[in-house]
Amino acid sequence: MALFHSSSTSLFLLIHIALLSTLSLAADPTVSYDFKLSYITVSPLGVPQKVIAVNGQFPGPLVNATTNNNVVINVRNDLDENLLMTWPGIQMRRNSWQDGVLGTNCPIPPNWDWTYSFQLKDQIGSFFYYPSLNLQRASGGFGPFVINNRAIIQIPFAQPDGDFVLLIGDWYTRNHSALRADLDSGKDLGMPDGVLINGKGPYRYNTTLVPDGLPYETIKVDPGKTYRFRVHNVGTSTSLNFRIQGHNLLLVETEGHYTVQQNFSSFDIHVGQSCSFLVTMDQNATSDYYIVASARFVNESLWQKVTGVGILQYSNSKGSATGPLPEAPSDIYNQWSAMNQPKAIRQNTTASGARPNPQGSFHYGSINVTDTYVLRSLPPSTIDGKLRATLNGISFVNPDTPMRLADLNQVKGSYKLDFPSEPLNRPLRRDTSVINATYKGFIEVILQNNDTKMQSFHMNGYSFFVVGMDWGIWSENSRGSYNKWDSISRCTIEVYPGGWTAVLASLDNVGIWNLRVENLDRWYLGQETYMKITNPEENGETEMAPPDNVLFCGALASKQKYVSETIS
Repeated sequence: MALFHSSSTSLFLLIHIALLSTLSLAADPTVSYDFKLSYITVSPLGVPQKVIAVNGQFPGPLVNATTNNNVVINVRNDLDENLLMTWPGIQMRRNSWQDGVLGTNCPIPPNWDWTYSFQLKDQIGSFFYYPSLNLQRASGGFGPFVINNRAIIQIPFAQPDGDFVLLIGDWYTRNHSALRADLDSGKDLGMPDGVLINGKGPYRYNTTLVPDGLPYETIKVDPGKTYRFRVHNVGTSTSLNFRIQGHNLLLVETEGHYTVQQNFSSFDIHVGQSCSFLVTMDQNATSDYYIVASARFVNESLWQKVTGVGILQYSNSKGSATGPLPEAPSDIYNQWSAMNQPKAIRQNTTASGARPNPQGSFHYGSINVTDTYVLRSLPPSTIDGKLRATLNGISFVNPDTPMRLADLNQVKGSYKLDFPSEPLNRPLRRDTSVINATYKGFIEVILQNNDTKMQSFHMNGYSFFVVGMDWGIWSENSRGSYNKWDSISRCTIEVYPGGWTAVLASLDNVGIWNLRVENLDRWYLGQETYMKITNPEENGETEMAPPDNVLFCGALASKQKYVSETIS
């Protein structure tokens, strides 16, 4: 999926013209989109299946905006079930009403429209959007979301000659309804049927593993030029290793923060994560080159089919790609080596992000921690006769009435502010238990993965500093290994099975914010909670009021009026 086919100058002119046309609407420009979500039938792995399209496209269209833009997206639900769209990594400053998860929003019913309206306050970078309910992302509905730097902010590398998006992810030929039924019956989802790159199956690099006639992604480039590749793992549950045959990947950004620039021959991208690489076309083009996304941290000899393959094609290429794929990392049985890569990611402390001041000007290592939460995940277990996943022994139950809406309308009993700060020795339970976080606190969260699978965790409304990562059980002595100077700031982080990851976050964004595992099977089974962050002296300046079009449900359903306008 090419973001921009034009030169960098043309790109600037296009954006500049688009923004000028909206300057009169508000202090900051507005970009607007119409999204119609519906089912279409495609066959990315050779099997016809129903997928979720946005405006008839699979994957969905690009949302292209600039720092501080106001974004208005009118969403039409033409599915046969409820819908919410979420925008992970977009911090929704003061405005959790637009977050698009069940704890904060009532769902959009079938045949209804709802308009999201939010500002990209002080943000830049590469993200993606998707439907958040009931494993729907496993059937599609996802697409890229790019926040460009303002013209006055210099990026910390030469302007690339082009910009490409690659949405990679494991894929099942069973749709989300069938996958949901498997989980409801207590089954595991099993091995995926393949990996898609921009909604397409693999190039036929192997006549045994790959059937003939599958569509595959081709990225066309010119020799000698350097391109930015924004790569997102939009899959269901599988970590992927990304690589381009014969080319180095220069890491420059993860989820809105510029990194110290390092070359990698391949890079692990976990479920829900986004990364930007600069790739220079410095090979001799004797043939096309493989683009590979293959399953990671599994028994790879059994998971060979779980591999996505596209083609990098030089304009002077002399032939098709042939031969074996470039090898994946060989450290699958060397856990210490595998963790070296994420530990090596550092923040570029001298680069400006969304503001002119350097990213390193926030000295997080000198701030006193106000609260510590140790969140332990376990393999799924049976609770009340159903397979469930837990954090600190609690499998989250979404409230009938979204929590902040319940607060403002005096609905009692929607949730409890009693989420434990560490695992307790008590039976597993189902509950709507939420973290009672402190406004302007500085929180330490330890993600302890006692499950058997690699997991990714995401925090809505925030980015966090990834200060530590190791094997074994975290203890207070583990703080001695923290990076307190140039840890990368991001919003989704991996946690190795049998290991832990520590993050720090400054709680200055009022609202109720989802903290969850991004692996869809575990999320669906209840491995999430929320953080409630309220200003005790709220005067309307630190939290926005509900929007005029707020949806009502649960105990407030009688307040809802039917309003729907069809998108042409």
